[in-house]
Amino acid sequence: MFQKLVSHNPDLKLLVEKGYAVAIDGGYLLVRDIPYLDSTKALQWGAFVAKLVFTDTEHFQQDDHQVFFAGSVPHGLDGRLIPNLGGGAVQIELSAINQDVKVERSFSNKPKATGAFANFFEKIESYVTIVAGPAMELHNVTPYTFRVVESMPDSVFKIHDTLSSRAEITDLAKTVSEDVVAVIGLGGTGSYVLDMLVKTPIREIRGFDGDMFHVHNAFRSPGQLNLADLGQSKAAVYNHRYDSLRHGLVLKAERIDETNAELLDGVTFAFVCIDSGTARAEIFELLAKQGIPFIDVGMGLQRKNGSINGMLRTTFFSAQTARETIDRGFAPLSDDAENIYKSNIQIAELNALNACLAVIKYKQLRGFYYEEEPLVHQLFEIGDMKIVGE
Repeated sequence: MFQKLVSHNPDLKLLVEKGYAVAIDGGYLLVRDIPYLDSTKALQWGAFVAKLVFTDTEHFQQDDHQVFFAGSVPHGLDGRLIPNLGGGAVQIELSAINQDVKVERSFSNKPKATGAFANFFEKIESYVTIVAGPAMELHNVTPYTFRVVESMPDSVFKIHDTLSSRAEITDLAKTVSEDVVAVIGLGGTGSYVLDMLVKTPIREIRGFDGDMFHVHNAFRSPGQLNLADLGQSKAAVYNHRYDSLRHGLVLKAERIDETNAELLDGVTFAFVCIDSGTARAEIFELLAKQGIPFIDVGMGLQRKNGSINGMLRTTFFSAQTARETIDRGFAPLSDDAENIYKSNIQIAELNALNACLAVIKYKQLRGFYYEEEPLVHQLFEIGDMKIVGE
């Protein structure tokens, strides 16, 4: 993959040909073996790190004129701090394969003539002149080591995730990277939960639904309708829809019950997205028995005074207190004949919102999002657009 990127990006090729020790880490370009002087003019070695913005699977461009630096503050031949570097202290989390590169600060130095670098080669060359120049002159060293460090970290994504690096939240993205998440039910809300999860770096996502994909599903699920999808299993439809995006997606046209509970082996978190209370009770028992924490979603809708009103529910069941939470009756374990949601009305916006609340809660539990108060049960009322919880 690295060589493919080199062949499609002339500035990367120039860096390699000149002898820089170049590597790619997700949405970052790494240039190692950068010599510099510390405050005593002793020789030190650091690395430049720059954000990549992939325009497709094979081409990338710069984000801005700045770079990050793994190393202490560089000094000049006079023993003073190198001026006009700007930036400041910062930390960037790289993948495990590049954990030896500890980013400590950023530099911001625009080229005077144009105010912007034409490409990565021009950017790295400029910062090498400023930062490494004094060490190269005093110690007769060079950053052109021709060292091969082209190894790229494994990723669950088949395309490059550059938004995490641009936003400098790669450390937060790792909070879910070891999870194996099950989505039980791929209907209205479950399909939106799946859509959001496949775009996170979760190691493995398992989805379960024994139903077929029919016309009403096309109106309450994300993505484009392919007419060939109609009559296929939901598992097959969504597997085809997301296969080009990521690895680690296992969708099965099966209902989860006691006869196939082994399909949940290894699962670290689950979402229950079904509208049958009796089936929910059985799944709750299976998840509680296996010690799998889970979130259950649901909605109760009624048509009153001509308009639809009701509530969306998000309830969290921890591995330690699942049975206690079940006994509190937050989630109905029997079927409600008056709930008009089951009549297949098209309310994709409510399905999507219910999914959003559930996925946000999951990410709060993992530390990705801030949570002021650890709520177990949340209700969103349509009529007054308020969320209450306990």
